[in-house]
Amino acid sequence: MTDSPAPAATTPDPDATPARTGRPKVGESRAGRSEAGISRVGDSRGESPRGGGSQFGTVNRRTVLGGAAALGGVAALQSILPPMAAAQPTEMYVGRGIGDMTGEPLGAGFNGYADTEQLSVGLHLRQRARAFVFAESSSSPRFLHVTAEIGLMFQSIQQEVLRRLGAEFGGTYHEGNVVLTATHTHVAPGGTSGHAMVDLSMLGFRPVTFEANVAGIVDAVRMAHHDLAPSTVGVTTGALHDAGVNRSRGSFDRDRPDERAHFPEGIDPRSQSLQITRGGQLVGVLNWFATHATSMTSHALLASSDNKGYAAWHWEREVSGQDYLAGGTPGLITAFAQTNPGDVSPNLDLSPGQGPTADEWLNTRINGERQFAAARDQVGRGVRGLGAGIDVRHTWVDMSNVEVRPEFTGDGHTHRTSIAALGAAFASGSQEDGGGGDELPFNEGARGGNPGVKAITDVVIPAWLREEHAPKDVLLPMGLVPGAIQRVFPFHLVRLGGHYLFALGFEPTVVSGLRLRRTLAAELGVPEDHVTVQGYSNAYGHYITTPEEYSAQNYEGGATIFGPWTLPAIQQIAAELARSMRAGTPLDPGTSERDLTGQIPASPLGNPLVDTPAPLRNFGDVLDPPLAKYRAGQRVLVRFSGTHPNSDLRRGDTYLAVERNDGGRWVRVHDDGDWSTMIVFEGLLTVTNAVITWDIPPGTPAGEYRIVYTASGRGIDGRLFPVRGESQAFDVR
Repeated sequence: MTDSPAPAATTPDPDATPARTGRPKVGESRAGRSEAGISRVGDSRGESPRGGGSQFGTVNRRTVLGGAAALGGVAALQSILPPMAAAQPTEMYVGRGIGDMTGEPLGAGFNGYADTEQLSVGLHLRQRARAFVFAESSSSPRFLHVTAEIGLMFQSIQQEVLRRLGAEFGGTYHEGNVVLTATHTHVAPGGTSGHAMVDLSMLGFRPVTFEANVAGIVDAVRMAHHDLAPSTVGVTTGALHDAGVNRSRGSFDRDRPDERAHFPEGIDPRSQSLQITRGGQLVGVLNWFATHATSMTSHALLASSDNKGYAAWHWEREVSGQDYLAGGTPGLITAFAQTNPGDVSPNLDLSPGQGPTADEWLNTRINGERQFAAARDQVGRGVRGLGAGIDVRHTWVDMSNVEVRPEFTGDGHTHRTSIAALGAAFASGSQEDGGGGDELPFNEGARGGNPGVKAITDVVIPAWLREEHAPKDVLLPMGLVPGAIQRVFPFHLVRLGGHYLFALGFEPTVVSGLRLRRTLAAELGVPEDHVTVQGYSNAYGHYITTPEEYSAQNYEGGATIFGPWTLPAIQQIAAELARSMRAGTPLDPGTSERDLTGQIPASPLGNPLVDTPAPLRNFGDVLDPPLAKYRAGQRVLVRFSGTHPNSDLRRGDTYLAVERNDGGRWVRVHDDGDWSTMIVFEGLLTVTNAVITWDIPPGTPAGEYRIVYTASGRGIDGRLFPVRGESQAFDVR
């Protein structure tokens, strides 16, 4: 497998401001229910970059993010995608959709690292939701899958999406046939859970971001619903070895020899895709691959979809030429979902933002390109037809109180899960990826553990709770606090012909995923390769480790909140879903917990009241103009007198445009959803300046260009008004 070639170095123009590689610098003034647990169709089972610097903590009105010229854009691959091979792919009805779900780009906490200092200051890559609807016919029951470029998927989002889909489409989409999954980017606005343990680390609930996430998902589903058309669907499997590394090898090494032999590199290299074609043309790809979306570090403050978002954007935008703002259903939609990446980091040098280079932005691009290339290389090769029939089982389970039978515990005894509790190793953070634990006095087990914490918790934590979670040093017994963390979780088993998807709201490690696949394959009587495990789905309950990995009490074990028997409990749940599906019998789905959306106080940060322009200026005025001429590989920087961006997130639109003069007509060539652009907001009281940068991609046609800023301002009466600013024209040579 080869990567796209790096852009050629350019000779800098002495009259222009050069773009930079590495972490950006600041201080530059010139230059983000079903009512039953069963939903069946058919009877057949089918066939067996850039840098993000720590200086952002002190961004002020006159500072701007830097970046890398070499990463301003990646040349589109010139090879033509091969047609689908004659492998008897399955005829189905499939609908495809995409929606903008970008959250608040100023003052919002990011989900993932739990670092309270990581607040958004701008936007780099827009977050998108990608939906696929599968059905046997245009009138038959359906299965809906949505991949959302957010940090975590919560029950709050799932239930509000279901409410809105019910209001619009009746009983077509319900909790029994809808799976919403997160890509797990750690640089997207959060505060959308409804549970205190999560939202308080985001400094409160964020209604505006919650609305953007939900509305973007619904937009994607609506598009997919109306796009439903005859299609052919096949599944392919490839391998990707250089987009992740096991970040908890000491835990992994405690697993069984046969499991370690199955993953000799300590990672799950399987890149698996559903490929959708119409008339011989590829129109959709749903890919699964296990690596964390943590190429961007906790110091990055621009909203971004990280490596998986880059993979989708690169294929759709750069390779296929899609214009997200053109309207209508795109010709190609590609989604890059997670599987079991719990102990897999994209930081190949096992340090935040490190590997394969020392530049986190470049790493994001390289990792995303590798995921794209692995999926692209499968197109038309080794396609396996799915077979007929769609079937779904789902159930809600109280994970704090599951009695696990000996056939799953492996030690001949019955065990039980426990109420939720996080360990001291969790508070250390993933020391290979960084985050909120970097400056706290906690360590993973491999780094000496936390004997001081244990001495304290042995006194203050009840003995029964310590016993149930042993050898975890219990630090935060959240399960003792009502509403602090989710307790009842949904699990889905989906059959698309002869391929099975097990969706759950946890982060499984690679061996946890393997055990789940093997459990399901044995119950269903299918090869293990016909089963995909997908985490981060419909809810979030932290990690799943094997009992052996749990005993090491590294970060992942400390974050396995229901105790050492969590994985065996979920294997038991998966087996019960599989038995019901194979027998064709219904399953009681149980009930969810009470929806807590909006119960957490709203965050006081980033909530605009009124906008005023920069002193002695008007809204949209250019405060710092561009230079007169540039070359490809250099950075254009323009500062506008702007407005607070959270009043209007411009979903389905853009805060900025790079326009080229085409015979006297200005034509948009880039927007705020592109890798080569970014916008940083400098706020002081009611004044907000917007700093727009464009790293001119290699191959940009020579000509006359300008930067356009668009926004909405809030008046003293609370009403919004439009704002537009245009820079002076400049030449690209």
